[in-house]
Amino acid sequence: MTIATRMGWVRHGITDWNQQGKIQGVTDIPLNTEGLKQARLLADRLVVENNVWNGIYCSDLERAVQTSEILAERLGIPLIKDSRLRERSFGSAEGTTEGERIARWGADWRRLVPDQESDDTIRTRGHHFVNEFTLKHQGEAWLVVTHGSFLARLLQSLCTELDDSHLRNVSLTVLEQLQGSWKPLLHNCTMHLTDASINKS
Repeated sequence: MTIATRMGWVRHGITDWNQQGKIQGVTDIPLNTEGLKQARLLADRLVVENNVWNGIYCSDLERAVQTSEILAERLGIPLIKDSRLRERSFGSAEGTTEGERIARWGADWRRLVPDQESDDTIRTRGHHFVNEFTLKHQGEAWLVVTHGSFLARLLQSLCTELDDSHLRNVSLTVLEQLQGSWKPLLHNCTMHLTDASINKS
């Protein structure tokens, strides 16, 4: 019997810049207090669900590392950093608010920022990571903690049936690979945030 390979994709917890509407990109912004609470709530959920996770890969940017360290410690699993999981570089747009971006580049700024990383480059490094992962970890289940823009582009290219909804902070998306293709078991799920209010702890 073939055991499916699973990847549990997690967007990092929230930061001050997320809350202020500023693009982070590769600017290394840490989690804020709420983001740390979000990561702990996800860890609580994963422990209760009692699914087996063999380890965690994460971006080497601090907000992803902090999220991952909380999960790894609670689940008692290894953590591996991988720079291929970094967020898209947004170039000169990093640190700007939506209003500032529109004022500088117009409403279609996502296409017009000249020095940002392209969708093709994101997909290339993302697929390189996934292909290597599937060779190393066939039949295993790992969490992968990364970033919103990178994750949205990669998930759409791995599994075209997923909707293009905004990926929420500390959301969980689980893909399973059988017979060479990825299928979604869960997408953009934050039930761990609604089941217990992060404002109470």
